Amino acid sequence: MRTIDESTGGQGRADQEVARQGRAARAGVPTISLSGPPATAGGTPGVRGAAGAVPTQTSTGVADLLRGPVREARVLLSVPAAVYLTVQTPHGTDVVGVLTSDAARLPLGCVLFRPANGRPLVSVPSGARALVGGGRVTVGDLTVSAAAWWDPRPKLPTARPALLPEGVRQLRAAVYGEGVPHSAFSLPGLPSGPSGPLAALRGAVRRADLDAALRTATRLIGLGPGLTPAGDDVLAGTTAGLVLLGHPAAERFGFGVTSLAAGRTTELSRALLRHAAAGRVSGEFAAVLRGLVGDGALAPAIDALLGTGSTSGRAMALGLCTAIDLVDRTTRPR
Repeated sequence: MRTIDESTGGQGRADQEVARQGRAARAGVPTISLSGPPATAGGTPGVRGAAGAVPTQTSTGVADLLRGPVREARVLLSVPAAVYLTVQTPHGTDVVGVLTSDAARLPLGCVLFRPANGRPLVSVPSGARALVGGGRVTVGDLTVSAAAWWDPRPKLPTARPALLPEGVRQLRAAVYGEGVPHSAFSLPGLPSGPSGPLAALRGAVRRADLDAALRTATRLIGLGPGLTPAGDDVLAGTTAGLVLLGHPAAERFGFGVTSLAAGRTTELSRALLRHAAAGRVSGEFAAVLRGLVGDGALAPAIDALLGTGSTSGRAMALGLCTAIDLVDRTTRPR
């Protein structure tokens, strides 16, 4: 597998490659070796040659962007752990991220082999010009390419997998708290109380009413601070959960949510909702789902998901719990 750390030289590369594959396996991240070298951007200004590109593990969710023609992009946000770029395509605006190894492994990311404290990312202002395509992402003085691919859609045993009851109880206890009624759950930035959107979502679940759950999207989309508002994260977790757990109305739910998101939330959040509708999720979310079917340790996976961002991981976990309840109440034999 061509997973090459940017700090390596030519000698000892085979041994380092084996070690890296072991680290990826321990992290629960499936990697896919490249069938051939990435396409080059021959002569495009600002794109380095193969020798100058920093290797990454790249989500197959952005493979079309990287393998497509070179397009101009703009910096959406630059922080020590991530640089997000918006790219105009014939289908609209898309987003790709260059992420450090300790950032949340988002389904639109090219993940470096170094953590944020190694300062592998350049600091660039929002709106700065970048390039995406031809096998490369170039932003500032940094050019990255895919040394390996990883699939952000987790492989589950069946199209409608059975979840471990004890695992579901463990997830719910971690999200809501032991002995705490679900009605007491709240998220920063979201209105609480019996008239709030989370209460409306809980009511829809109790009534096994998927259409009512979808109607809550009009109240949740764009609700909350930040580049991925908590309301969006709840819906992303619900949408992805319905898709990956095989709910027959998952496609309709995902289409409704992504349609509502247009013009109502951030570009990054819209992109993540589109990935969720295709069942593409963060590595942390995928690890919880795999744990729920008995493939991997669940407790550390839940901790990792809940620790993602200030509210994002907790909101995504709430969305997954919502999806599990909707699947149980609307599709399982009673």
